[in-house]
Amino acid sequence: MQSYIKNPMGIEVKSFEIIGEEMGPHSFDERELSIIKRTIHTTADFEYKDIVYIREGAIDAALNILKKGTKIYTDTNMALSGINKRALKILGCDVVCYVAREDVAKIAKERGITRSMAAVEIAVEEGVEFFVFGNAPTALFKLKELMLEGKANPGFVVGAPIGFVGAAESKEEIEKMDLPMITVRGRKGGSSVAAAIVNALMYMLVERS
Repeated sequence: MQSYIKNPMGIEVKSFEIIGEEMGPHSFDERELSIIKRTIHTTADFEYKDIVYIREGAIDAALNILKKGTKIYTDTNMALSGINKRALKILGCDVVCYVAREDVAKIAKERGITRSMAAVEIAVEEGVEFFVFGNAPTALFKLKELMLEGKANPGFVVGAPIGFVGAAESKEEIEKMDLPMITVRGRKGGSSVAAAIVNALMYMLVERS
């Protein structure tokens, strides 16, 4: 019978070793590399080495928000599910997704907008600083609109919507804004990638287990 690794952490450690061996030359510092490796680990796609954009100062900004305990907004329940709950608890943070709320559905229907857009508006009203987008380009566009209107001042954004309609464009637009962010350029991304980026940041503060 073929021998194989059965321990979950052992599998992850070995995976990261393989990623390090196969990703080739790079100029990432230790913290940036941990984010890149975790996105590759989540997707088995080495293109993330070239398409993840980490703005200067973004990691420190994210960590400072996480350390004080914060509410993290995300646009999908899948991203919410993927964010490590033990790490959140240790940091005193919470993660929320509003797309299924009745008031969000009501606003979206009345105004002819997506639920994700309505959810961003509510998150902004509640003073959320930490935004995580893994699916909805319209939500990322809406955050930029609210910033231009002077209604939103996010402290950190993960911009990783996936898809063919608006995904790449939404990330191009948010990158025009002066704020700390990590984005996945182009069509790729997704809820699992967005969650992986958040987890990589939290693991800089909380030991992975």
